[in-house]
Amino acid sequence: MCVKEEEVRHSGWSWFALRVTYGRALKFKATLDEAGFETFVPMCRRTVVKDGRSRRVLVPAVTNLCFVRSTKKRIDTFMKDCGEGCPARFMWDKATRLPVIVPDKPMEDFMKISNTMADDVIYLKEISAKLREGQKVRVMQGPFAGVEGTIIRVRRSRRVMVELPGMLAIATTYVRLDELEIIG
Repeated sequence: MCVKEEEVRHSGWSWFALRVTYGRALKFKATLDEAGFETFVPMCRRTVVKDGRSRRVLVPAVTNLCFVRSTKKRIDTFMKDCGEGCPARFMWDKATRLPVIVPDKPMEDFMKISNTMADDVIYLKEISAKLREGQKVRVMQGPFAGVEGTIIRVRRSRRVMVELPGMLAIATTYVRLDELEIIG
């Protein structure tokens, strides 16, 4: 089920958020990757203690969440072909009663921050109104160059927050003022 480049450029392609049950996000992601889908599962490093030894392992940062870039029709067909045992369902926007779609730019910024896997990156599941009140900025230098978001302070440190509306947000590690450009 390979995808042609022209299909990818079609305007119906979007990032969809899928809820995957029972901690099977990575397994389902691998199945989607094998079928030719573009996928993303935010990952982080966690310390696990086993038999008195601690080690750092790579685990999903947000439980049961997988992003897929495709058309809704193509994802529906894939999930239907999986049958009754398909572990994934679309996340729904309660206001519009449509599947949650994440615009390309916020998704690219979210992936860029998430892929740094810095210990200081924070995933925010609930965003308070106070955090939303910030200056819109673009990071001009460093590992987050090009990321657009809102300035917030978390743990007494200046960060840039990228929000995936209605779902969650991610905040970068500390960002110096001289690395930022105000955009609005």
